Amino acid sequence: MFKDFKKFAIKGNVVDLAIGVVIGTAFSKIVSSFVSDIIMPPLGVLTGGVDFSDLSLTLKKATEDSQAVAMNYGLFIDAVINFFIISFSIFIVIRQFERFKKKEEKKPQRPPEEVRLLREIRDELKKR
Repeated sequence: MFKDFKKFAIKGNVVDLAIGVVIGTAFSKIVSSFVSDIIMPPLGVLTGGVDFSDLSLTLKKATEDSQAVAMNYGLFIDAVINFFIISFSIFIVIRQFERFKKKEEKKPQRPPEEVRLLREIRDELKKR
């Protein structure tokens, strides 16, 4: 069982996926900071000093026995903006990879030596 797990874990796809998850997590933190620290403050100023992270709708007020129940739609707005920035960034990266892939495919490949020799023999036989 350990050998099977080792084969599975060492496969290139699993390692690539793990690296992608780690990089994606770090990238997500960067974008979250970008949205909350760079984008949202000016957006708040443009909307009259509104801090989106503080926007909420209180469903039940706090009492001595329980805490308030609120829908934090401002945090949801932050999350939506994070999503769009991350999605757009990933779109740009994938698009660049596709452009590089197309350039590699466009390069004409020279046929192998055997194929060229066989073509020459075929052409000589046609002449006779």
